[in-house]
Amino acid sequence: MASINQTGAGIRLPNFCNLGVMLRVMVIANLFVLAAAVMRSRQVADLGGQFLVGAAFAEPVLIVSLTLLCAGRRALHSLTYPAAIAVVLALELALAWAWGLVFGEMFPDQAPASFARAGFFVLFVTGVLLVYFDLRARALSPAIAEARIQALQARIRPHFLFNSINAVLSLIRSNPKRAERALEDLADLFRVLMADNRALTPLAKEVEIARQYLAIEELRLGGRLQVTWRVEEMPADALVPALLLQPLVENAVYHGIEPIDTGGEISIEVGLAKGELLIRLTNPFRASGDRHAGNRMALANIRERLQLHFDVEAGMRSRISGDTYEVSIRLPYIMAPR
Repeated sequence: MASINQTGAGIRLPNFCNLGVMLRVMVIANLFVLAAAVMRSRQVADLGGQFLVGAAFAEPVLIVSLTLLCAGRRALHSLTYPAAIAVVLALELALAWAWGLVFGEMFPDQAPASFARAGFFVLFVTGVLLVYFDLRARALSPAIAEARIQALQARIRPHFLFNSINAVLSLIRSNPKRAERALEDLADLFRVLMADNRALTPLAKEVEIARQYLAIEELRLGGRLQVTWRVEEMPADALVPALLLQPLVENAVYHGIEPIDTGGEISIEVGLAKGELLIRLTNPFRASGDRHAGNRMALANIRERLQLHFDVEAGMRSRISGDTYEVSIRLPYIMAPR
């Protein structure tokens, strides 16, 4: 599985393994079948029968083509966009021709009048679908960029920068080596924050960024901040949206640890379950007005980016259980190319 855009960057063929893409293909194609049934029906009573005949011809072609396109997504990804389009069109024509022969033997009275007409219908529907996904990808590109801008605005809080610098200054004389490491972590963190983060990134990198952020926060919070990592079963080569984990741990510190004088523990668990990547983060909870509202805004931004990348295949939920706040994210397990 991959993100909705096969490349994660430029406009290319959609990922035909994505459930959202499959659903849209089936719905749009069947709408065209319905339109053809309406045109062929002489009266309303004939509509149901005409649609069933059209669906009986179209559905096997759709299912087999989606299966083959999903299986061959890596080969399609290696082609140029025009070449990939040509492959898709040729595949659809070949499947329509082969199924047309079988369909004609099984239902001689209901077979298409000619392969030319059936082929034109298949090419027309395929072309409309490809144009639709191309336009949709172009429409989502500004949305992804806008989501990135909003995420940056939500993450880079002035208090974090000022407090981090003050914490480093307090260490320069007493522990210069630790102060130097903290400055390096801070520079690395802001370098990542300011980069173009629209593409998917390895999960191991996300965990390292989160660790660097927490190391900086530990300088000023000291023993108030306790962190537990459960990443023994984490697939390090999994690809996730860039800066997915760091905003979660920042929210946990800002909304969970800072409002409590005695501090608390942040627990971060990453692993696999039923072929999906699961991320679960818990932190102490205390209702704090504006801070809780800010937390909802940040989570809404993460949810939007998950939807832009994975459509219906990813999800996020948050809940409050007593004095604990929990955020859970599920997304497809995509391995980085080797």
